Amino acid sequence: MTDKHALSKDTVNLGQAILAGEDYLKQFDLSYFHGTDNARDESAWLCIHAVGLSPIEAVDYDLVLTADELANIHMLLEKRAHTKQPAAYLTGTAYFCGLPFKVDPRVLIPRSPIGALIVDGFSDWFDKEPANVLDLCTGSGCIGIACAYAFEAANVVLSDYSEDALEVAVENIAMHSLAQRVTAVASDLFDQLPDRQFDLIVTNPPYVDQEDMEALTAEFEHEPEMALAAGDDGLLLVHRILKEAKRYLLPNGVLVCEVGNSADALTAAYPELPFEWLQFGDGVGGVFVLRHHQLPD
Repeated sequence: MTDKHALSKDTVNLGQAILAGEDYLKQFDLSYFHGTDNARDESAWLCIHAVGLSPIEAVDYDLVLTADELANIHMLLEKRAHTKQPAAYLTGTAYFCGLPFKVDPRVLIPRSPIGALIVDGFSDWFDKEPANVLDLCTGSGCIGIACAYAFEAANVVLSDYSEDALEVAVENIAMHSLAQRVTAVASDLFDQLPDRQFDLIVTNPPYVDQEDMEALTAEFEHEPEMALAAGDDGLLLVHRILKEAKRYLLPNGVLVCEVGNSADALTAAYPELPFEWLQFGDGVGGVFVLRHHQLPD
């Protein structure tokens, strides 16, 4: 190694390891868009995982580290710095709506602002809990599985075109013991779905346009391109979703869709549609809501 070591012989507890890891990661041209937004939190995630703890639970930062734990921390920090893999792929776990999910390079790392709507139970649009939910373009299954927790009596369908992604989603269904209410279906959007209707369709489809794809940092190169890229305007799949969604929604049903930076292109393409654009507390947007009667026939 030519770079400064992450840890020294003076590192004796978890808190010191996290600070040393922060200094180490700052030496490299890294980006933080996959669960954290800074080097300290990224270091904390890796260090806490390395000692067998969870980053979403209370942690004793005075925990004295063993030589093996220090070595494991150093190994994870080195991998993060030199391979530019996001921390979630190195640990094999990401967190969404306070829940753990298995992730690997077959699926995107969960980070959708739709999580805030799930925690709130989509209360602005439903007087009673949705009984049937479709998570379209499910990836790891995090959105649909989180909906199953939010709506304890709901039946949830997870759908994705990628067989690799569905394998991960099925593992997450099993991990959360939800097989009685959550099922996974291989489908090209709606094409292979059973002919049924849902109270709620939630989707985070690929929506990155060509210009943004070319500007993505190295961390994104570890994620499946088919889950990100969506043509010149980022709307390749969204056009189809808008065209077909009404058939799969109940009369009082709601479509919630994330399109990120492609929001302007979408409103320009459909000036007649009354998109309800949502803004979240951290300034993130790019998510719209349409009710059944507002969708094109």
